[in-house]
Amino acid sequence: MTRGRMEAFSDGVIAIILTIMVLELRPPEGSGLADLRPLLPKLSSYVLSFTYLAIYWNNHHHLLHAVERVDGKVLWANVALLFWLSLIPFTTAWMGEHGAAAVPVAVYGAVLLASALAYFGLTRALLGIHAPRSRLALALGADRKGRWSTAAYAAAVPLAFVHQAIALAIYVGVAVVWLVPDSRFERGAAAEPP
Repeated sequence: MTRGRMEAFSDGVIAIILTIMVLELRPPEGSGLADLRPLLPKLSSYVLSFTYLAIYWNNHHHLLHAVERVDGKVLWANVALLFWLSLIPFTTAWMGEHGAAAVPVAVYGAVLLASALAYFGLTRALLGIHAPRSRLALALGADRKGRWSTAAYAAAVPLAFVHQAIALAIYVGVAVVWLVPDSRFERGAAAEPP
């Protein structure tokens, strides 16, 4: 089985998720800049979530270009990832609607944590059907950034009940870390396996 259909399906689902998310934004009643002020929590949540979805799409794209084949287990792992990503519009709207209340911020983080775990599961399923020294394995390496991000989300979820701003800062910090281009896949995909 090839990766092409899985990649096309995933691209379509992520595009729909982005579309659903933007449809949650409503313009202000007035026409002045001051009328945008009440929308800042919603806009901020949208920008953060758009960034996360773009990061996932980018990494998913790179991941699949290092893949030689997929199987049924990989397809289900990919669907699990898409499921968790599909909840981002809901948690984005909830968090944006309620300013940074503890429960919506914690649930947002729980969805980010579940998405990170699902992505990790997808990489493990892919590694399970590739040779230990394959381009994919070389590209993934130890995945320190992925493990660090997952730990950060796990810490941020309970912190949301103590201080929402700290949890939000962690979510933003993780996104910023992932915005720095990750050259693992370019290096790994270009390398010839021994």
